[in-house]
Amino acid sequence: MTTYRGRRQGERDTVLVTSGTGKTGRRVVERLTALGTTVRSGSRGGDVTFDWQDESGWAPALRGADAAYIAYHPDLAAPGAPEAMASFGRIAAESGVRRLVLLSGRGEPQAVVAEEALRKEAAGAELTVLRSAFFAQNFSEGALFDAVRAGEVVFPAGTAAEPFVDADDLADVAVAALAGTIATGVVHELTGPASLTFEEVAAELTGATGRTVRYVPVTGPQYAAALEGHGVPAGEAAFLADLFATLLDGHNSATADGVRRVLGREPRGFGAFAREAAGRGVWDG
Repeated sequence: MTTYRGRRQGERDTVLVTSGTGKTGRRVVERLTALGTTVRSGSRGGDVTFDWQDESGWAPALRGADAAYIAYHPDLAAPGAPEAMASFGRIAAESGVRRLVLLSGRGEPQAVVAEEALRKEAAGAELTVLRSAFFAQNFSEGALFDAVRAGEVVFPAGTAAEPFVDADDLADVAVAALAGTIATGVVHELTGPASLTFEEVAAELTGATGRTVRYVPVTGPQYAAALEGHGVPAGEAAFLADLFATLLDGHNSATADGVRRVLGREPRGFGAFAREAAGRGVWDG
């Protein structure tokens, strides 16, 4: 564990994890806790109140923290994200936070705008950016979980390939960055070891679960309409459909070596993820 300048040897770091019950935040909390770090798991209903829609709770959550893991909801490319990052960076700087680790999207131009807003306002703090591919866990504990159980993944991905990254690999990288045991103040691109189309993902899920899972490609507007049908507000549905259309046009298909460079091992592939999740009975029932 790194000792920051001005801290006594052996004194524990305190780390705020925003969205601490989310897909990556929960994993970061678990790993930091195992390391003996003092963790503040921020969420709307937890012991440390943190809500991206209510700035009034940010300063109390950051006060006295040495580092923070930042996972913005719904996405760093969403409208309002640059303003939120600027405010968070300013409050973090005023609170004396020395190290920031930001979850970002790979190949998202608007996310880069938000990254820069945070960097500008948090001047003086080390900012490490983790630009991530799609999470494999989106199929096991995210928006596509029910689709896998129903045997039909409806998504506007066309034939584009995506190098899905395992959220556990990302959490390992995030913790290393928070602890300062890897290069900080830089951008790390994180992907899995190979790119798969959604049709190939469906085949992997079929093999792992023993139940037929097929991929059904749809257009962006069709996907937005489907989201609205499931209760997603129209504005958010349109944003998500546009985001996926931007990301899944082929420009993100190449893999990156970020996980290997940081952790010194290969990232876990989608097939291994699917088999492990199926072995735990994730999609049973």
